[in-house]
Amino acid sequence: MINNTGVGAYKNQQINTMPPERLTLMLYDGAIRFTKEAIMGIENNIAPKDINEASIKAQNIIREFVCTLKVDVNPELAEGYLKLYDYIEYELRQGVFKHEKIHFENALLVLQELREAWFEAMKIAKGIGQPAASAVAGTVDFGK
Repeated sequence: MINNTGVGAYKNQQINTMPPERLTLMLYDGAIRFTKEAIMGIENNIAPKDINEASIKAQNIIREFVCTLKVDVNPELAEGYLKLYDYIEYELRQGVFKHEKIHFENALLVLQELREAWFEAMKIAKGIGQPAASAVAGTVDFGK
């Protein structure tokens, strides 16, 4: 259920009016956060179901990226991203199945690289020279 009062309504409005490039960055940040949660879960001997839940959340974001690939615009680029997304999903599943953090770390590394590349592309496209840390803190205004 969507919270339409107070903070929930504000967050919904913020997401609904966010430029697509900013939303993509937010999704990368979410996938990274959930992957880190899975790693911390293994390190702290958290219940496997909680590790699985974090992994599933990250996988859902990756699947959303797959669904939004524009294969007709640039098939070769889309194919490259698809391979990366498949690899990330594979590693996330292996991390849960084998209960080994190395798989989550492998997925995390690729996610962080993709996130950084996306952020740099945003800066070039918008002509913004602020550091990536500002975006993570939510202080960068990318305009409309």
